[in-house]
Amino acid sequence: MEIKLLTLQTDKLEIMKEFYTQYLGFSLCGESPSNFQIQVGTSILEFTNENVVEEPYYHFAFNIPSNQFQEAKAWLKGKTTLLVEDGEDEADFSFWPAHACYFEDPAGNIVEFIARYNVNPTSESPFSVNNILNISEIGLIVKDAPRVVEQFKEINIIESDNDPITDSSLNFMQENKNGVFIILTSRGRRWLFSEKKSEIFPMKITLAKQLVIGVDEEHEFFIKKIDVVV
Repeated sequence: MEIKLLTLQTDKLEIMKEFYTQYLGFSLCGESPSNFQIQVGTSILEFTNENVVEEPYYHFAFNIPSNQFQEAKAWLKGKTTLLVEDGEDEADFSFWPAHACYFEDPAGNIVEFIARYNVNPTSESPFSVNNILNISEIGLIVKDAPRVVEQFKEINIIESDNDPITDSSLNFMQENKNGVFIILTSRGRRWLFSEKKSEIFPMKITLAKQLVIGVDEEHEFFIKKIDVVV
């Protein structure tokens, strides 16, 4: 699975653009009065204030080279404050295996850098945003996770461990073992390295397989096929 474009809402468009482009150094690859896009490796991350209500926040992750976790963490600490869980500012996911660190952007999104040791390639160049590989994860919050899982099966996206799906479980949905996941869950689950709980906000995930997955303004889940013009 490959996330080509991730579209998220924000009520802080200008502050977010300054943070991602000026403070972190991402390249701006598109903008309008109501949105901007940055290049995240082979993915594009878009923020929009169209039809925004409340103060939306999301959890998403970026894949980084497998040999650069400590370097990336030090680089990130020079740019912003790392989040802490149980006194630690990094997570050791031995089951992947992977290491990750987290920060919160000006809109309150919980953002993760993750080095997956069995999947992500290495890099020999000094770490910068240009070393980020792609969008690795996006939390997709829905009303009825078990029902959405059945819809995912129709497009060959399955739970990574084939575990039972419940509304309270955190379900890592994938198409192949390339380190890219849609994290499916329902409202009310606390995100790691944050006191915030999962909540439904509109979003769109455009996949390389000509599909758009997301949640609309009525908080309804959808899957749409993109028509390709030849």
